[in-house]
Amino acid sequence: MIIDTHTHLDNEKFIDDVDEVIRRAKDAGVEKFIIPAADPKDLPRAIELAQNYEDVYFAVGFHPVDIDKYDEKLITCFITHPKCVAVGEIGLDYHWVKEPEKRQKQIELFHRQIEIAKEYNKPIIVHIRDATEDSVKVIEAHPDIKGVFHCYNAAHHLLKFSDRFYYGIGGVITFKNARKLLEVFPKIPKDRVIIETDAPYLTPHPHRGKRNEPYYTIYIRDKIAELWGVTPQEVEEITTQNAKRLFKI
Repeated sequence: MIIDTHTHLDNEKFIDDVDEVIRRAKDAGVEKFIIPAADPKDLPRAIELAQNYEDVYFAVGFHPVDIDKYDEKLITCFITHPKCVAVGEIGLDYHWVKEPEKRQKQIELFHRQIEIAKEYNKPIIVHIRDATEDSVKVIEAHPDIKGVFHCYNAAHHLLKFSDRFYYGIGGVITFKNARKLLEVFPKIPKDRVIIETDAPYLTPHPHRGKRNEPYYTIYIRDKIAELWGVTPQEVEEITTQNAKRLFKI
């Protein structure tokens, strides 16, 4: 059994065949799916899928590139939904944002959404892009928060949080040019690794260039098995238990 802990099934690229996508994944052994908030306009679709499928869950929050759309009522309205398992994806993304005032706004809302997660006893799903130093400072300011690092570079700087954070491993680990991730991966404790696709993005080898989907977790599983020197079944057991422990599902 596999849990895809980060899959955007509410994305418009799945609008025509999401039922088939879920069926195909289940046939391959994917047990559960978590849809993180990415774009506020897709949240109704995420909730609809969670209500229609017993094994689909969702998270609420505002992605750092969506700070201009921030509406706290949207978070507090749905965070108590029985299928809401986390706050996210939240964090910092400086790749496209250069203005100091906009970066500062991201930091402020990162702090604020962490506070909401603590209030409702939810883990956070963290997105970090080209903003490792500031992200570390924010997380250090909240020693009682738990969660998962979903999108991150400079991962070695984040290993210090392995006592309370998990590390999402997706299709990038199958890429031939994934040198940095492959260097740090052996240092991540096994009981802190969870599997994700980030579908429809970051499709693993050998299907790069195609739409990603939860079925492709099998390629991530197999690569992790190769790196750990264990069977794919052992990877499934370890990562599934890790995900269940974090998200309480």
